[in-house]
Amino acid sequence: MKIAVVGTGYVGLVVGACLAENGNTVICVDNDKSKVATLKAGKMPIYEPGLEEMVRRNHSEERLSFTTDLPAAVKASEIVFIAVGTPQGDDGAADLQHVLGVALEVGRAIDKYTVVVDKSTVPVGTAKKVAAVIAEQTTQPFSVVSNPEFLKQGAAIEDFMKPDRVVIGAEDRDSAEIMRELYGPFTRTGAPILMMDTASAELSKYAANSILATRISFMNEIANVCERVGADVDQVRKAIGADRRIGTSFLFPGVGYGGSCFPKDVKALVKSSADKGYDFKILSAVETVNDAQKARLVDKMQAHFKEMKGRTIAVWGLAFKPRTDDMRDAPAIAIIDRLLELGVSVRAYDPEAAATARIIFGARLAVCEKSYDALAEADGLAIVTEWNEFREPDFGKMLKLMRTPVVFDGRNLYSPEHMRALGFTYFSIGR
Repeated sequence: MKIAVVGTGYVGLVVGACLAENGNTVICVDNDKSKVATLKAGKMPIYEPGLEEMVRRNHSEERLSFTTDLPAAVKASEIVFIAVGTPQGDDGAADLQHVLGVALEVGRAIDKYTVVVDKSTVPVGTAKKVAAVIAEQTTQPFSVVSNPEFLKQGAAIEDFMKPDRVVIGAEDRDSAEIMRELYGPFTRTGAPILMMDTASAELSKYAANSILATRISFMNEIANVCERVGADVDQVRKAIGADRRIGTSFLFPGVGYGGSCFPKDVKALVKSSADKGYDFKILSAVETVNDAQKARLVDKMQAHFKEMKGRTIAVWGLAFKPRTDDMRDAPAIAIIDRLLELGVSVRAYDPEAAATARIIFGARLAVCEKSYDALAEADGLAIVTEWNEFREPDFGKMLKLMRTPVVFDGRNLYSPEHMRALGFTYFSIGR
């Protein structure tokens, strides 16, 4: 099939590359000339395992191209994906100006029947708004489909190539069959293609992310209770995760969730529900718990050190999760900001997010090239992101480098008994 993907951010670039990998001819469109030039040169604006190789391969085989010419891309395509950003507004609602702006341009450009696909995460009713904008610009036949993405950063390619399910919201048979044909090769192992109306498809994305965020906040609440009653959250987690009705996913306590999806989508669902007269009490509480959880490590530091001013704290992990350089709403930002407010010097390390951290913090933060460099003369170490390389470090080297061997483990990577036997003062979450 001939496909245009408008937007070369995280979602758009992954979608375009994966569709090209299956033999489709894909044109990725962006209004950022420098980004398009970077992609044409085979360089990635984001870090995602396996993406660079896939983009380069399909670009060299002429299945994947990049352009700033949206009208030409639309005219050359049967399907147009809208994958631009939906930033969070001041009131928590998703800002649709970029989505509707693309819809306007698409409407002006289409010269034949075209399926327009909302791939961006958008609130219920967006497909109808997009259709209305396009209809004002053209008399050509078209369909608007909702096809929410369920991509985990760090595993996005596998998620797209081998999906758990494909959700398609279509209001007519023609567009439904075209989308079914497009996704057929990705679902040969039996993953369902779930056909539904556009409103249900739009809500499915928000509902999925919100329930996962709820599980995280719930376990963080359980962890906080464990600390007060002398229980071990790891044992509690194993006990409830063994229940087949519950399962083991998203039950690990920590310093809260972040990233481009959970915080924004929870807020958007709370706001869109309120706009319809419904108070989504559970999700409001999920937000409150998550915001408070990001302060837990610093609370533990203050309780231990008493006076924080003049201390040096090392931070391992800046990205909101491993296998990405994304720091949007990362717990590390809230933790570091508070440490800096308390007069603490912060030395940080992350395998992929160093450049992003330098943009966010500038000279206020020392970003180190190696993990052990961050430990030099540190009064304590805060572990914020669970990168694999932090799981089995050289503890002897850590003891020699740190001024005082105190570890505040926000991801429960180590055994408390083992750490104390090694000579560390060790604090974790819920244990």
